[in-house]
Amino acid sequence: MLDRLAGNDDLKQALAAALRSGRLPHAVLLVGEAGCGAGFAARCLAADYLYPGGGPHAEAVLAGADSECLALRGEGASGQIPVKRVREAREAIQHSALSTDAAGRVLFIYDAQNLNGASANAMLKIIEEPPAGVLFLLTAASAATVLPTIRSRCAAYTLAPVPGPACAAELRRRGLPAPLAEELAFLYEGHIGTALRAHTDAAQRTALAQAKALCGYAAQNDTYRALALLTKYERDRDGFLALLWQLDQLCSAVLRRPAYGQSECGGLTPAAAAAVLRAAAQARRAAKANGNLRLGVTVLAAKLA
Repeated sequence: MLDRLAGNDDLKQALAAALRSGRLPHAVLLVGEAGCGAGFAARCLAADYLYPGGGPHAEAVLAGADSECLALRGEGASGQIPVKRVREAREAIQHSALSTDAAGRVLFIYDAQNLNGASANAMLKIIEEPPAGVLFLLTAASAATVLPTIRSRCAAYTLAPVPGPACAAELRRRGLPAPLAEELAFLYEGHIGTALRAHTDAAQRTALAQAKALCGYAAQNDTYRALALLTKYERDRDGFLALLWQLDQLCSAVLRRPAYGQSECGGLTPAAAAAVLRAAAQARRAAKANGNLRLGVTVLAAKLA
């Protein structure tokens, strides 16, 4: 299944060789920026580890639905992985029988930087003395954000965004129309997962569309329409932050390719894009500091125009 991972040929070859030789470490940390596919790479590796011959069970692993796979993720507003969940996973691994179809069992720890001190200590107890056949697959946006006690016990592999043409080809393979695939591959700089979410996730599609509209209002110095759009976010901090993130991506794209501002961002020029980036950065800092959101959107609307 590793061959389904786009790009990252050296990484795929190294992991495949370790699997074939039986030398795959029992704890692997896959590092990659959001949207690079670290989670998908982890499931591909798990499928090849559990079911070397492929088949329906391997496909189920890719879909996150195989019974031999357990997963830990952040929960709640903090996004941290609770120690209770780690202990539950430890019990499940140590006291349940393996399937006769699988070569072992896999525990995914998605966004391992969200292990706090207590949950990391509980995880260490099973990583240091792993039950036979258990593979621990951790993901993180950066190795530096993972607690050293966990990081030092893992073999780390880094994923990179794929080149634009390869990203566009993968998006077309997944059903996106060619023009859209090429645009999203350029906009998100080869981050396949981010591009897919921008197409399939309704909230992301809306945020991108609204950010494009704001770019057009900034190009036209239209404070009224900018404010009318932004007032929808006066009580939606998360939505506002998602909008600002998309605004950053669009302005960055205009700076890299000025023609993109003309064709997709309402005539936004590189100079205007730079000004929008500064205004968005100020709005983001205020929003993350729990500043007055109504005031924040009003100030942003004024600065955009």
